[in-house]
Amino acid sequence: MSQRPDLRQRRAVLEHEWSRWVPRLGVPGTRPGGSVALRHEVTESWARSLSSVDPRRDSAPVTDGGLVHQRWTSSPLYRPVSALAGELHSIAEDAGFVTAVTDESGTILWTCGGATMRRRAERVNFAPGGRWDEQAMGTNALSLALRTGRPSSVFSAEHLVSALHGWVCYCAPVHGPDGRVLGVLDLSTTWDRSHPLAMSTVRSLVTTIEARLATEPQPPRSARLHLTCLGAEQAEREGRPLSLRPRQLEILTLLALEPDGFSPERLRAALYGDRPVTASTFKAEVSHLRRALGGGISPRRYALTTPVSCDAADVLRALEQGDTDTALLRYGGPLLPRSEAPGIEEWRTRLEVAVREAVLASGRPEHALRYGERAPYDAEVHEHALRLLAPDDTRRALAAGRLSAALQD
Repeated sequence: MSQRPDLRQRRAVLEHEWSRWVPRLGVPGTRPGGSVALRHEVTESWARSLSSVDPRRDSAPVTDGGLVHQRWTSSPLYRPVSALAGELHSIAEDAGFVTAVTDESGTILWTCGGATMRRRAERVNFAPGGRWDEQAMGTNALSLALRTGRPSSVFSAEHLVSALHGWVCYCAPVHGPDGRVLGVLDLSTTWDRSHPLAMSTVRSLVTTIEARLATEPQPPRSARLHLTCLGAEQAEREGRPLSLRPRQLEILTLLALEPDGFSPERLRAALYGDRPVTASTFKAEVSHLRRALGGGISPRRYALTTPVSCDAADVLRALEQGDTDTALLRYGGPLLPRSEAPGIEEWRTRLEVAVREAVLASGRPEHALRYGERAPYDAEVHEHALRLLAPDDTRRALAAGRLSAALQD
């Protein structure tokens, strides 16, 4: 079903709201004759968002039940932001703002501010664990900054979600020394407290955080734990392959995909399901993996305490950001293809469905062609590629051949 009527309706709402606020606040936003000049990046974001976000939703969805403490303390932003915590608290409380820091996926990891503003923010789940990427919460400053890599502000009815029309948000992405976006820093408040210096304040704070990141000693790359679990089963530590049994690879993969960790009961069920496996056997597998990692797994609630790069986590992060290119580049095949552990099978299905749906939602034939290489029997994907390819595109022969083969089997 086309989203255009809904988009036109949302545009009319914004024009009405914007026409009321612009003259009162002196915000640049009108064309000669008094008509409202709507920003192109805002209307483009609405068009993308309407397929996944209901403008009537009342709050942001929650990641992992809001349990993001482990993710925050292991974030590269934790130390530089903690060093500025006093200044951030002061700015937020004095000016009536809420300050938030997200990770690269748009999940809020940390906030501060006065009690009144924090209570207001918590009503829309502008709090640790809240997801503010575009697919989760539509057009907002955090999602625009993550998508564009540039500072962004969104005012009142520019937000897709009506519950945010009382807010104004200013934020900027934080880049690591290697240029990678690590998250965003945001200052948000009610529209009547908007201030022309808010954006310059955010930029200045981000500059300070990035300077601290550049001077902090970084752990050597060889000290990181690398896990390849899509279409393969391989782990490396300190640049050397780890000799792990299949069960230990399953544990490591589950912990990498769920950074906030597992209770012992839940991890045991994810590995064995209803099989009659003793608690001592389960604990022995965890202990063997902990020794192989040189520690790296917390007790009681099992979670990784050492940095890990994981191709499956990279795919999920890319999909959350709407980056189908990166998701397809990193998607090497099914998750631990030989595993029959219930938790792995569940994650395998989730990844396969998410990648396939992103391909079918994409308007770029390259995505369908690339995915079609790994899914030779998926006729729907090949048909999608043919619909997107121009009549004179020589790649149509490739897509047509794949579709013919899929239909014959």
